[in-house]
Amino acid sequence: LGSLQTALISSKYRFPYYILGVLLLFGVVLGRVICGFLCPFGLIQELLYKIPSRKIKKNRWTSKLSLLKYIILIVFVIGIPLILLVPGFCKFICPAGTLEAGIILVSMNQSLQALAGWLFSWKILILLLLLISAVFIFRSFCRFICPLGAFYSLFHKTAVIGMCIDEDKCTGCNICLKRCQMDIKKVGDRECVQCGDCINHCPANALRFGRK
Repeated sequence: LGSLQTALISSKYRFPYYILGVLLLFGVVLGRVICGFLCPFGLIQELLYKIPSRKIKKNRWTSKLSLLKYIILIVFVIGIPLILLVPGFCKFICPAGTLEAGIILVSMNQSLQALAGWLFSWKILILLLLLISAVFIFRSFCRFICPLGAFYSLFHKTAVIGMCIDEDKCTGCNICLKRCQMDIKKVGDRECVQCGDCINHCPANALRFGRK
């Protein structure tokens, strides 16, 4: 996403074919399998969710909030870089970058510590809020904020690899929907991170992971 935003800022001079091509390739081949198996920040959230506490289960409000990540994709990843020439998401929101790079860089570099102002404090606040929320809400960042997940979700019908339903075996019991902690309405839809956990809960063995 950082590369895409930088490329969009420079798109006045050259179109970001390479960056968009890579994103489209991953989307077409893997879709949200990337969210389920490759995202390190997703793993951190799942580990935090294992901490014993009262959990906020999915409901109609979390379903509505899941649309927020598409707004963030349009405004912060595409709109702000193109209009204001600023990497909006990385600069103002991205908690993964703060946790996996920002804190380390600032703590090891005294000159950066002197430069770190309100913006870095703001991103630390966002990171802390999201990490705390992940204890009570399953993958809160992935579900409500992550614009990369929003982008890959656009390929849920066309991605080569993902969750598949054997319609001949499916009995319509909806156990898969009830057991899933994401805001899905159907296995393999845009909110499904293709983790395959539902396979273990299907009494009819109607679900599989593989080529669509």
